[in-house]
Amino acid sequence: MPIDSRRRALGVAAGLVIAACLAAPLARAQSVEEDFAIAVANDRVAEVKRFLASGASPDLADKNGDPVIVIAVRAGSFASLDLLLGARANVNAATKFGDNALMVAALGGRLEVVKKLRARGADVNRPGWNALIYAATGGHDEVVRYLLTEGAEVNAESPNGTTALMMAAREGKASTVDLLIARGADVNHRNQAGASALDWARRGNEKTMIERLQRAGAR
Repeated sequence: MPIDSRRRALGVAAGLVIAACLAAPLARAQSVEEDFAIAVANDRVAEVKRFLASGASPDLADKNGDPVIVIAVRAGSFASLDLLLGARANVNAATKFGDNALMVAALGGRLEVVKKLRARGADVNRPGWNALIYAATGGHDEVVRYLLTEGAEVNAESPNGTTALMMAAREGKASTVDLLIARGADVNHRNQAGASALDWARRGNEKTMIERLQRAGAR
């Protein structure tokens, strides 16, 4: 190979090496969020502690936009959750779909986690889908009762007009329906599609629930 050609080849190779070296720190910086999220999801307490001690924000999110506090609740990583709360993570941080830690805990019926998040300022009346609707969907009466005691609006609506009572009826959660009615749920409320709790009970052929709703004044 001619000398000039070899020089050009060496120059290109050297340039590629330099570029790779320069890019390596950037690639590593971009992976911190993922590494942190993986540690939280697997409840690797020692790793989570190291991340926080090194200055990682407790409000970091993974590549999907899920805050690590939501990941912790979803995965049942409660030791990591305590660390994040101790680092003053934003308890109302939400995923791109609008789910926050309180909603995930409510849907899973995790009353103690719900209480812990509430004690740190979790909002029981966030606009749109909320923890009460999620708890009712799962038929978790203790969580529903607690959220109502904490001031959750029993007739709060999702973006399409769905309420906790309607979701409980849709999922066949009879005791939750009774609880919500006793707490003043509007049995005749309809969502944007025109459906009511009674309509959902009829679709599911929930005869006992239909009778309960009708006794409460549902039409």
